[in-house]
Amino acid sequence: MQKLRLRYTKRGPLRFASHRDLARALERALRRAGVPMAFSAGFSPHPKISYMGAAPTGAASEAEYVEIGLSQRRDPEQVRAALDASLPPGIDVLECVEAGEGTGSLADRLDATRWRVDLAGVTPEQLSAAVAELLARDTLMVAKRTKNGTKDVDVRPAIVRASVAGDTGCAILQVVVRQLTPTVRPDDVMAALAVVADLHPPSPPRAVREAQGRLDESGDVTDPLDPDRAIRSCCQEERAPV
Repeated sequence: MQKLRLRYTKRGPLRFASHRDLARALERALRRAGVPMAFSAGFSPHPKISYMGAAPTGAASEAEYVEIGLSQRRDPEQVRAALDASLPPGIDVLECVEAGEGTGSLADRLDATRWRVDLAGVTPEQLSAAVAELLARDTLMVAKRTKNGTKDVDVRPAIVRASVAGDTGCAILQVVVRQLTPTVRPDDVMAALAVVADLHPPSPPRAVREAQGRLDESGDVTDPLDPDRAIRSCCQEERAPV
């Protein structure tokens, strides 16, 4: 069985699609593209597809990952191109690489996420003051909704770093978070900013996952596909706007 690892996007209106909807779209596209999928054994065989850390509904993403198993060897770039052509606009397959022998699990390489959050109606000065208050805390409890109900969670250990950019009409927060359990997401960071600085944007924040991967020494996120990149995709052109 050949194992391929893909990076794809969730852009535009599709940011409101659920993970289940995206999974169905991808599986249909694999069939349309004629990708020879490997299947599990047993009474109810299913295609060997592993999804990694899906972005929450409502958030866009430039860095969603999936791992697929093929029953026959294929050129990764041909698979990328065929699958990309079979998917709806907004789901774009940016890269496809073959997993090398002994490289372990892709999930083990995804231990952090870099988010960009656009805050219309908030000035960079307001956001900078709130972020400084957040980073000064050792612990920061917020109410988080989980599958077992709402509970108080300390989000501060997950926040590696945060910076502010933007202009008068829209502040931009860039934040790197560790992928802990429970997962700390942009809405949790916004809840923390509300706790420490009473920051409440006048319109809903717009979040984009910019990267997933391992933390490097600078506190940024590295590309999880890079160690396997014996075969590179040619899809390195300028990204479309989210």
